[in-house]
Amino acid sequence: MTPSTLAGPAPAAVPAPPLAARAASVGSSPVREILALTQRPEVISFAGGLPAPELFAAEAIRAAYDRVLAEQPQRVLQYSTSEGDPALRGAVARRLAARGLPTGPDELLVTTGSQQALTLLATTLLEPGDTVLVENPTYLAALQCFGFTGARVVPVHADDEGVDPVALAEVVERERPKMLYLIPTFQNPTGRTLPLARRQAVAEVAARYGMWIVEDDPYGELRFEGEHEPWVASLPQAADRTVLLGSFSKVMAPGLRLGWLRAPEALRRACVIAKQSLDLHCSTVDQAAAARYLADNDLDAHLARVRDAYRERRDALLDGLSAALPPGSTWNHPQGGMFVWARLPEGHDATELLHEAVAKDVAYVPGAPFFAGTPDPAALRLSFTTHTPQEIREGLRRLGEVLRPAPE
Repeated sequence: MTPSTLAGPAPAAVPAPPLAARAASVGSSPVREILALTQRPEVISFAGGLPAPELFAAEAIRAAYDRVLAEQPQRVLQYSTSEGDPALRGAVARRLAARGLPTGPDELLVTTGSQQALTLLATTLLEPGDTVLVENPTYLAALQCFGFTGARVVPVHADDEGVDPVALAEVVERERPKMLYLIPTFQNPTGRTLPLARRQAVAEVAARYGMWIVEDDPYGELRFEGEHEPWVASLPQAADRTVLLGSFSKVMAPGLRLGWLRAPEALRRACVIAKQSLDLHCSTVDQAAAARYLADNDLDAHLARVRDAYRERRDALLDGLSAALPPGSTWNHPQGGMFVWARLPEGHDATELLHEAVAKDVAYVPGAPFFAGTPDPAALRLSFTTHTPQEIREGLRRLGEVLRPAPE
């Protein structure tokens, strides 16, 4: 008789331990789920904030990879430092300085997209129960990021010019937050830009109450009209407590997955240590190629072509909205970026109408998921960068069939 026979029937397996509470409490991005629905090539999608792939400087980027692999293969295929490629940090520092923010390479940390920078900041600054303030509405992935830390996310009222400084001061006085997260230029999802007077007021509130500002700027170089606003990080009232995030995704290519953060020394060092626990460092060869591209090419000339194309696409979208949206709808006129924020008349639900739109081979993103507070079911975000003006006009015609059906 074998030991297994003596032991009798095998006991039922004990279930594996559950997920951590933070993993169970944070949902998937509704935008990512919508993008999955719109992958059919016949769908004209205003949903994703995707750069136009035909505008990528693909040949110049390929040449940059070829050159670094031919000239320094042993270096660019090896492990690297956590802080990032010195040549790439130097190139970013020079661009920041040229726009009025003196920066040295050692003040920067290269990250896997600016999304990782946000994760590093949440890891190093936030304890469970800490309060984070956000514009209402705000970037969806930021809400996910803060949710994973167990932080309390509190919305601040925003209007057509961005976050309201009076409302901000009231919320800060009441909540005593640790951090304010802002996208002050061509905000996602609204496309709004915070004017200088409000930027100064925000900086003063942060200085008066002792609060970090995380200034996310992925779209700032996509300005089609008007004058550049200074970064909050450049204002003396909050220079010692503002972290500036940037990305190559919208100016070069999102597939590179390269971004950066500029932060005061102690916080930056903490972020370096946190990054070591995540991925050690960003791809060495991708960083080297990006630095080579910036050394060998005129990024500003490339951006001028991109801005011209995006301006034409924005105008095509704005010109067609009155015929596509129901009477009484409203929308804004962003001076740059990638998004138009629209609102349908009372009684319309953009989430419910999306299913009908996808059936007509057109898509957008409902605005409700972007709100940290009470959602607005009538709001929607429209991205204009991915499609040509002709495709945009056809997409709006299809959208009009859903939102402005002909009387029977």
